[in-house]
Amino acid sequence: MWKIIRCGILQISRIFTIAAQEEEGKAAIYLVIFHLSFVLFMWSYWKTIFTPPVCPSKEFFLSQSDEEHYEKEERPEVQQEILKRVAKELPVYTMTSTKLIRYCEKCQLIKPDRCHHCSVCNKCVLKMDHHCPWVNNCVGFSNYKYFLLFLFYSLVYCILVTTTVLEYFIKFWTTNLRNTRAQFHVLFLFFVATMFFISILSLFCYHLWLVGKNRTTIEAFRAPVFLNGPDKNGFSLGWSKNWRQVFGDEKKYWLFPIFTSLGDGVHFPTRLMMDKEHVTGTNHHEHTRSSGSTQNFSVGPLSESKNFLLATGSEQDVSSGMKNHVTVSIES
Repeated sequence: MWKIIRCGILQISRIFTIAAQEEEGKAAIYLVIFHLSFVLFMWSYWKTIFTPPVCPSKEFFLSQSDEEHYEKEERPEVQQEILKRVAKELPVYTMTSTKLIRYCEKCQLIKPDRCHHCSVCNKCVLKMDHHCPWVNNCVGFSNYKYFLLFLFYSLVYCILVTTTVLEYFIKFWTTNLRNTRAQFHVLFLFFVATMFFISILSLFCYHLWLVGKNRTTIEAFRAPVFLNGPDKNGFSLGWSKNWRQVFGDEKKYWLFPIFTSLGDGVHFPTRLMMDKEHVTGTNHHEHTRSSGSTQNFSVGPLSESKNFLLATGSEQDVSSGMKNHVTVSIES
């Protein structure tokens, strides 16, 4: 990646030199736009690489006694009873495909919703999307916004290079500039920038689609399992709310690699909760503005949500007399 960036800077400088010989004003505009996009590109890239993945807090780890009991117990059903007893006080709504508690044997913790174990980082990552070899880091709750901006400014960078080079690319084949030493550099830069633009555009559009659906890459291939079964749209609250979960409420921060995502990576409103609120008549539109700091989606009380998740078949009928309700709010 660094070689590509250095090559781009070297080749684009040659183009700006040619432009400066023809029109100084055009060269100045090119330089300003180029450096603005380059700074934002590098800033997003840096934040994506060096923002560490967030792991579950200590409340999701088994206590020493529970851990010893779990490891000594050989009966799976008893192990599940241990996990269920601990999970009743935790904000988790999803389970395995066989309706068991999601437990990581390597990290020895109960996985929060949307949390997965990364075999490369060897840790459980909150709202894990994927492990990206381009940034050598896990993309998850803590840096997903940075990753999207990295893709966006990569596109802007490629578009800028392609459009500024195109004029001289055409001139080299139609005018007497053909013998200029910069001919090879222009040809090389144009095709490399175009190739990267096409490949990054497809990835960026895919992730925009994921944001609109409020899914991670993992959830797009393997739907999260709720009490009522697998549901790819289980966390989708509508395009606008899904977008704000990643980029925050303050539009002025959307284009900057500053953390503005809503929530804490553990509590996530679900359609199940919204349907439950609809049944019980509870409203769900209490939002406060995010100003760059972490916001929390709080679910209360937690034991109530756990009882609903771990309920038996006779207790799962929401419409048949569920007296309590869950209120989802965004706390600053």
